[in-house]
Amino acid sequence: MTNRTSLQKRLGIGLTLGVTLLWLLGVAASGLVAQHEMNEVFDSALEETAQRILPLAVTDILNREKNAGLQRAPALKDHDEYLTYLVRDQHGQLLLQSHDADPQVFSTLPREGFSNTATHRIYGVSAVSESLYLEVAEPLAHRREAALEAGLALLLPLVFLIPVSLVGIWWIVRLSLRQVIDFQQSIESRGAGDLSPVAEGRLPKEFEPVAVAVNRLLARLHRALEAERSFTANSAHELRTPLATALAKVQRLKAQVPNDQLKNKVAEIEHALRNLSDLSGKLLELAKAEGGGAVTPDRHNLLPILALICHDFESQVPGRIALTLPALDVNAFIDPDAFAILIRNLIENALKHGAQTQPVEVSMQGDGTLRVSNAGDIVPAKQLALLRNRFVRSTTDATGSGLGLAIADAIASGAGMTLHLRSPATGRQDGFEAELNVLNGT
Repeated sequence: MTNRTSLQKRLGIGLTLGVTLLWLLGVAASGLVAQHEMNEVFDSALEETAQRILPLAVTDILNREKNAGLQRAPALKDHDEYLTYLVRDQHGQLLLQSHDADPQVFSTLPREGFSNTATHRIYGVSAVSESLYLEVAEPLAHRREAALEAGLALLLPLVFLIPVSLVGIWWIVRLSLRQVIDFQQSIESRGAGDLSPVAEGRLPKEFEPVAVAVNRLLARLHRALEAERSFTANSAHELRTPLATALAKVQRLKAQVPNDQLKNKVAEIEHALRNLSDLSGKLLELAKAEGGGAVTPDRHNLLPILALICHDFESQVPGRIALTLPALDVNAFIDPDAFAILIRNLIENALKHGAQTQPVEVSMQGDGTLRVSNAGDIVPAKQLALLRNRFVRSTTDATGSGLGLAIADAIASGAGMTLHLRSPATGRQDGFEAELNVLNGT
């Protein structure tokens, strides 16, 4: 498992968080500016109110009878007063107040200008040679409420804008990275044998060097594999004729040698030449398997091929092949020759390394599952994982080149199939099993 996230997801989340953070910072800055401007407006209102009430209050106080005492300005109807005022002399004696004013809000002695208490903002102005003072008070809670409402008005659109921006950013990022995603999928979807160049014309400029480097690497790998396959095929092909000639001469020499001891030596040479000839044939099969051509444009019924190969082995080792075929045909796109090589190598591997007293079970099911299993010793897991490699053999006394399973795996991979190797075999306590599905190919 990997904890790395995709570039698309990282850009989408990062840009959304960045835009959201910038919006929040913008709202906070706008709220502070709005609060400052509202405070200036409220202060101006306080000052304007005091300037308008002061002449009326002075006229009323100067025209009243002496010792008239405190008077309260009447209210035309019940209402909440955000602005309250009172008029006092220079000694703090109350002369006039609004109907809802609370003298406890104001300071003991009147003063001019703006001042703050714990709960109110106060503006004072004097008249009649500073003998009369008018003070207007406004609750700070009123200002905080106005600032809060302004902030909420700025924040409310974000509830809708953040999801919309997330969708928009995700869509733009996905649209911008569509060619990169197609490039990624084209590389992921190709099989191990597909070394054709990847498309690089529509990629963004930042990713063009990556595509160019990948194509150069694929070209170098293709040339290296072609050189290896060509060398293997040519070497094996060129060796077949000299090996056949040498084997024929050794067989003729063996028939002419009268000495039994010398004849045994010649027999050992003959056996070595046969093994070398078999190895040459396996190398040719491996070159063909790795060279491609395992898939055809048309479907082919594989049951007659499987039956023919099993019949051929049955004639060589009677009683060692147990074949099970489905009632209906199994048609697949795999090349018949490639399938014949594949199944022949699987059966040869089972005959060589399986128990000699028990048959090799070869079965094809209607869903395309091909299974070749044999009895015998269990192959350790570490060795089982390496059996697909060339010239790798499990611990056994049987002869072989170690190429059979490598050839079968190469053909299966070239046809888009997966060769599964198991030990013990399915439904057994021992043995070995090779399984693949011929209908899961390309």
